[in-house]
Amino acid sequence: MQLKSIIPLLILLLLASPCFAFQGKCVGVADGDTITVLTVDNVQHKIRLYGIDCPEKRQDFGQKAKQFTSDMVFGKVVDVEAIDTDRYGRTVGIVSINGQSLNEELLKAGYSWVYNQYCKKPFCDQWGLLQQQAQANKKGLWAHPNPVAPWDFRRGDSKGQQAVIGPLHGNTSSKVFHASSCRHYNCSNCTVVLNDRGKAVAAGYRPCGVCKP
Repeated sequence: MQLKSIIPLLILLLLASPCFAFQGKCVGVADGDTITVLTVDNVQHKIRLYGIDCPEKRQDFGQKAKQFTSDMVFGKVVDVEAIDTDRYGRTVGIVSINGQSLNEELLKAGYSWVYNQYCKKPFCDQWGLLQQQAQANKKGLWAHPNPVAPWDFRRGDSKGQQAVIGPLHGNTSSKVFHASSCRHYNCSNCTVVLNDRGKAVAAGYRPCGVCKP
């Protein structure tokens, strides 16, 4: 076979084959959809799973989603198919182990939503069906009577209601109160425990501009 006829064939084979950007060992699991992979050249890559969104760590099922991911990939060699890079410099991609997609397995187990805002690949429709199946079978977070999507949780919005978990903490210096999901919740001056928003306002405190309780 002539070289000219072989080259197009090789190109077609490369396009038809799955192409993983890199391979490495999972050395960290930040949450359900974010892991750290160490490659053979001793470089760590923070990976954000493409097209899905797991509950935040302080949400219902957030820790279970993290544990599911840890059980599946922590300490193991994974394949990473890079799709994009996010604003935090993380690689956004599909993580697979032994031919199984972590992204898909999280959906099947009911520990993730399809992130429709960013999931734009043709297979995202199929992922939507995986989510629907998990919902129908009340798997994972779908066993909750009113699950809150993580993007709503991050905005502090649950269908028009504030997504506040636990008591509020008031800062005695700034007179600002914070929800338990806020990074300022346990600040050095956040020593006043306030049972609800109304009592916090009545006591002279104002809501945090970050967590917006």
